[in-house]
Amino acid sequence: MTDQASEIILHNYPQSPVAEKARVAMGIKQLVWRSVEIPRIPPKPMLTVLTGGYRRTPVMQIGADIYCDTQCILRELERRHPTPTFYPTADTGLLWCLSRWTDGALFDLAVKIVLGSAGDALPQDFAEDRGRLYLGPDWAQGLKEANSILPHLAAQMRAPLQWLDDTLKDGRKFISSDAPAAIDAQFYHAIWFIRGRWGQGAAFLSEFAQIERWEANIAAIGHGAMTEMSAEDAVARAKAHEPIASKTADPNDPQGLTPGMKVTVSPDLDGGEQPVEGSVVSATVDTITLGRSDPEVGNIHVHFPRAGYRVDIAKG
Repeated sequence: MTDQASEIILHNYPQSPVAEKARVAMGIKQLVWRSVEIPRIPPKPMLTVLTGGYRRTPVMQIGADIYCDTQCILRELERRHPTPTFYPTADTGLLWCLSRWTDGALFDLAVKIVLGSAGDALPQDFAEDRGRLYLGPDWAQGLKEANSILPHLAAQMRAPLQWLDDTLKDGRKFISSDAPAAIDAQFYHAIWFIRGRWGQGAAFLSEFAQIERWEANIAAIGHGAMTEMSAEDAVARAKAHEPIASKTADPNDPQGLTPGMKVTVSPDLDGGEQPVEGSVVSATVDTITLGRSDPEVGNIHVHFPRAGYRVDIAKG
């Protein structure tokens, strides 16, 4: 029987490409995990009560520790389950650098292609929500522009896919070696999104025989062993446990963050989201952990990446 304090719970929904990245990561490590299906658009009250307001997908929960963004999810899975590793070569730092592009500019380009190609067929509430998240406050104009320049966007995607295809021509099974790595999941989610959600995606990708071979290798890994869980049970799980992160200060932190400071954390890109408030528990070069307390969930630690997130020190 799985120890409830260490059981992995992924808050996600099936159509999410970023959640697919996390699901593939579970498969690489062949983990046993629970899946809580969350709404595709806000409100998401059973999620945000755990995160303090963060609403993006996916979120990982282990007991009363909540991990936001796949950066934090992958780091924590590697820490808790180091074998098989997400980093089978000596290029760990380089692969993290590459992941900032796959998860940033490359995925943003995929979003523009998928949303732009849908045009007026997108439900208005979904178009507004995702447009604001990925295109900023002037999202409506951004969607119109993406629709009008779709061939240009496809050309911008075609070039890096050719680079990846060329990399795979030596017959390797995965991007960095014959063993799957985090970077495979980080590349795969954008390609999975294009294939599944763009009407021309399959035809577009058919040019890249090595990528299609690699996609089949990724799909064969699977998602580990998943069983469903209700949102209510996940909230109850958090309330029944205490968070585990210890207090850590980084003497070189550029913002001078130390345990106990009151701060807010939010994604760099303004998607109209509520910043998460809390007290610093730990701040490192990669991660910031906030301590929060809520009557519904008790004491919670919410973990965010530093890269791609803004930390503001509370005034007063």
